[in-house]
Amino acid sequence: MTADDLKLEKQVCFALYAASRAVTGLYRPALDALGLTYPQYLVLLVLWERGPVLVKELGQALDLDSGTLSPLLKRLEAAGLVRRARCAEDERAVRIHLTDDGAALRDRATSVPRKLSGATGMAREDLEALRQNLVRLTEEITAQQDRTRRGSAP
Repeated sequence: MTADDLKLEKQVCFALYAASRAVTGLYRPALDALGLTYPQYLVLLVLWERGPVLVKELGQALDLDSGTLSPLLKRLEAAGLVRRARCAEDERAVRIHLTDDGAALRDRATSVPRKLSGATGMAREDLEALRQNLVRLTEEITAQQDRTRRGSAP
């Protein structure tokens, strides 16, 4: 290890952090026009794609715990975009449904990905390759963490 290894510009974590902030900042004006925050947009993407889902499934899809997801869902419900309903088969489980307003917002949101991909200055193929590499990175790190947990478990 050299002193060069500790330079900020050499850190993958910082590059990911800075890129994440830049991308969410790029989304902000388009999402403000829809009255959404970035995390709210992600929730709606899942619901537009899958329809009603259990809170647990939503958390898994977005890699969010219930402590983060619950206030987010409450704000979306207060905005009239989703409704929460207890499952008849299991009263402990809650299913999230789009309201008519939440479903209608999808039409207004269809231009968001196209606007944002154009604003990056990167070719569509390069953006897709980047997305695939980030998914692979996440999967590798998650698998390593799972192996470490299993190895340290009694």
